[in-house]
Amino acid sequence: MQVETTTIATTSPKLVDCYRAVRNFSLKLCETLSPEDCTIQSMPDASPTRWHLAHTTWFFETFLLRERGDYRRYSEDFEVLFNSYYNTVGEQFPRPHRGLLSRPSLGEVLAYRDYVDEQMVRLLNDRVEEVDSIVTLGLQHEQQHQELMLTDIKHMLGRNPLEPVYRDGNWHSAQARGSEWLEFDEGLYEIGHSSQPRAEAFAFDNESPVHRHFLPPFRLASQLVTCGDFMRFIDDGGYQKPELWLSEGWNTANNDGWQAPLYWRQSQGQWSHFTLGGQRPVDMNRPVCHVSYFEADAYARWAGLRLPTEFEWEVAALDESKRATNQATFADSLIASDDVVHPIGSDALMGDVWQWTASQYTAYPGYVAPAGALGEYNGKFMCNQFVLRGGSCATHSTHARATYRNFFAPAARWQFSGIRLAK
Repeated sequence: MQVETTTIATTSPKLVDCYRAVRNFSLKLCETLSPEDCTIQSMPDASPTRWHLAHTTWFFETFLLRERGDYRRYSEDFEVLFNSYYNTVGEQFPRPHRGLLSRPSLGEVLAYRDYVDEQMVRLLNDRVEEVDSIVTLGLQHEQQHQELMLTDIKHMLGRNPLEPVYRDGNWHSAQARGSEWLEFDEGLYEIGHSSQPRAEAFAFDNESPVHRHFLPPFRLASQLVTCGDFMRFIDDGGYQKPELWLSEGWNTANNDGWQAPLYWRQSQGQWSHFTLGGQRPVDMNRPVCHVSYFEADAYARWAGLRLPTEFEWEVAALDESKRATNQATFADSLIASDDVVHPIGSDALMGDVWQWTASQYTAYPGYVAPAGALGEYNGKFMCNQFVLRGGSCATHSTHARATYRNFFAPAARWQFSGIRLAK
């Protein structure tokens, strides 16, 4: 099913409609969950679904509604409970302990959302244009958390021996056989947000400013690395060869017992993996998923190749002549009757899995974090993380773009992360 997408932009005259759509989609993601499912925190890096629902509401209340003199907060206690990392705002409840909060109940969190939504719709109907940019940021922020909800739900259900099914369907597209190499000339390329065709669309501050970057000639694989490709790495003893691994990656893999991507397991010589559609045989033609930067880098070394830089990836993604343009939906199709996610075309650079790059997450030349609390959104995380590009099957299509810079620590595996090679 193809779903028509709408760019959320500060110039949109229908911002209130965008607000309703994004907020309702968060609730759509919870339809197959029990209240108990929404409470569990399966590891310190994950958060309970209920917390995501409350925190995204806290964002609008804190950065928009609280600024109005006639607004009364839903609960003063929520200011601390649902503050994620904004030190400028105040104290936060410890992240690793979010799963210990049995109260407020899911019902009260939903009532909190209704309360804030009513006030926000009133604000947007008043067309106070000076708040539009913050509203837009809040909606993009909620879409980030929608993806986190799916990754955290998968991790939570994956720890359950009953192997519960979240939603049935195929979450990744099969890759075409035989990857080709997309060739690019050396040159001085523009990197950053306004280099994309629709420069008026929203972008986070870490996607700017536009700057020029020199690239030697390079090639990028037209296909993602498949499970079958990665299986050959496993069968060749890739997890036992220290010469393939960065030192920290080798130590992490050994200490944590990595022998395959997250959620994979072998029984009687057959490999299966846990998916949002339950436990399934590993399809060797689908993209390998849930690998860390360390595994992606080790695989590239084993293959005699390398990971692309984020600049190479962006140049390739913006070259319409070298990529597919049949933009299908990602997480959007959860609203379809068949509940099947339809990733974008097999030759496209975007979709299916986030792709690790060789680039560490740092500021672009001339970057200045925004003033105030919202300046903490991206800038303070520019340390000890690597950039991922391309979006995944869990990314909403209105949230994906060629200049988007995702970032995670190199050991992170619970995100929908995979591999594209370069040389």
